[in-house]
Amino acid sequence: MITNDAVTLALKECYDPEIPLNIVDLGLVYDVVIVDDWVGVKMTLTTPGCGMADEIARRVRERVKQIPGVSESDVRLVWEPAWHPGMMSESAKKKLGIGKDDA
Repeated sequence: MITNDAVTLALKECYDPEIPLNIVDLGLVYDVVIVDDWVGVKMTLTTPGCGMADEIARRVRERVKQIPGVSESDVRLVWEPAWHPGMMSESAKKKLGIGKDDA
């Protein structure tokens, strides 16, 4: 059985190539949907003009497909709501030196 926890753990292995943090802690993952052996990930990027968008989506899709029981995965990049630093986890903010007033 595929669980949200298993998907989240897998997504924590996917990193933004320009920021040394995983996409979950960056706050880029908006939703995960599991239907039988299919997993859909709705996510954004730190900027709509990211030249690595296709590569990041491919890496996420491939990593999710490595979860036992997953036969297909889909990644949807969305731009609303727009990402901002306040969406990061507290640990991510600390790693990047962002305080409460900065986010």
